[in-house]
Amino acid sequence: MFTGIIETLGLIQEVNYEKENIHLSVSSDITSELKIDQSVAHNGICLTVVSISETAYTVTAIKETIEKTNLGSWKKGDLINLERAMKLGDRLDGHIVQGHVDQIGICKSIKETEGSWLFTFEYQPTFNNITIEKGSITVNGVSLTVVNSKANEFSVAIIPYTYKHTNFKNFEVGCQVNLEFDVIGKYVARLHSLS
Repeated sequence: MFTGIIETLGLIQEVNYEKENIHLSVSSDITSELKIDQSVAHNGICLTVVSISETAYTVTAIKETIEKTNLGSWKKGDLINLERAMKLGDRLDGHIVQGHVDQIGICKSIKETEGSWLFTFEYQPTFNNITIEKGSITVNGVSLTVVNSKANEFSVAIIPYTYKHTNFKNFEVGCQVNLEFDVIGKYVARLHSLS
């Protein structure tokens, strides 16, 4: 489980393909604190640390993860948002995040306002995911509050701190992002579809 509060950015050092798997080597300022078998969210994708060197660690993504996320487009030099799993008893500053990406979204617009940015994303209705006004959404692992909730579209307001300390600063119109919808909302939607 995660909170959607990004700890740091990671730099992709290597991308290696093996059959249907992708192995990613990532350097970050938390590398020395990691352990093998530890879960780390990478742009919202929960991946297990499989090896560690002095400056980087390696995680492996399988076919299902690659198909449901934007991980397949990552390349050497990309910056990704990192968060280690939450500790039991810590404050839940964001919201309950599983690290299981539901689908990919597309950045539709970026508007700079006075002191913040408004990002709008659209997503395919195929999976029946929904947002609600002032509800929670995870975009590339970042816990955010939904504004302008519409069918298959929503916006989020990004403050300067989040902009500076996440990879939102690298987003462009048309870029793909990982979306994890609120787990409570997903259960409610599922119950509604069964009734």
